[in-house]
Amino acid sequence: MYRIGIDLGGTFIAAGLVNESLRILDKLSVPTSAPRSMAGIADDMAALTGKLLERSGLRREEISAVGVGVPGTANRENGHLEDANNLGFDDEPFVSVLEERLGLPVRFGNDANAAAWGEYQAGGGREDSFVMMTIGTGIGGGVILNGRLWDGINGAAAEFGHMTIRYDGVPCTCGRTGCFEAYASATALIRQARERMAADRDTLLWKLCGGEPDRVEARTVFEGAAAGDKACRALLDTYTTYLAEGTANIINLFQPAVLCVGGGVSRAGEALLAPLREKTARRIYSQNAKQNTQIILAQLDNDAGIIGAALLEP
Repeated sequence: MYRIGIDLGGTFIAAGLVNESLRILDKLSVPTSAPRSMAGIADDMAALTGKLLERSGLRREEISAVGVGVPGTANRENGHLEDANNLGFDDEPFVSVLEERLGLPVRFGNDANAAAWGEYQAGGGREDSFVMMTIGTGIGGGVILNGRLWDGINGAAAEFGHMTIRYDGVPCTCGRTGCFEAYASATALIRQARERMAADRDTLLWKLCGGEPDRVEARTVFEGAAAGDKACRALLDTYTTYLAEGTANIINLFQPAVLCVGGGVSRAGEALLAPLREKTARRIYSQNAKQNTQIILAQLDNDAGIIGAALLEP
């Protein structure tokens, strides 16, 4: 049997046909075009599913389930998508609407949780405790305990980005101040880079973005640091310190066997992980223990959300 995994993002809806070996056999995507109605988004997901079946030559009966990773709170008890701010949804009957259009069982969960589940399963599920931290526009995550995905009482577990690392600090989109993602997300690094550019006309950042601060991305700072720019290196030193503060908090809470780092910023590879490992090791409570959490890079990149969604349990 096959499964279909759908990653519902604020920018794109990506769908993939997944086999029993956890390989994506075919993949399609369309713009999310949010904000718009739940019905419109469900129609697009149904159309993507239909195209995947048509291109593969599979019958609907050969699909065991469709899983969807959603950017919000997935209430598994009533099948509603709650608090999906990026989509403009507050409380939508997600599962029932989609099942009506697909004629297939639908399972859903938070998108970061789905990505964590995908990375965990792709790694063979060997550890009984596994945490994924995704660093992109915000900071999200997923937690696997005793080999099972932990959703929390209301499907909103592992919102790592909204723990405070600096009391009364920078305002966050959630309404609080000093949140982890306000300091250590890609969005935060971009803000910090633009602030540095405003104060320093000599930094290489100006050349790398063509003199237009609006074109600065997180990777721009890594490129500048690799080229030896002092301002970029200072930015990354501060940024990875913020990131280590939050990472140490996560390890102190869960003491997982593995902490996997994914999301767009993770594409910097060891330029990110080397200082993160070193700084986190000095901050964790268990630093003198014989065994500590292994910090690794995610392996599936953008496919983690699709594979993880396809493997979601009822």
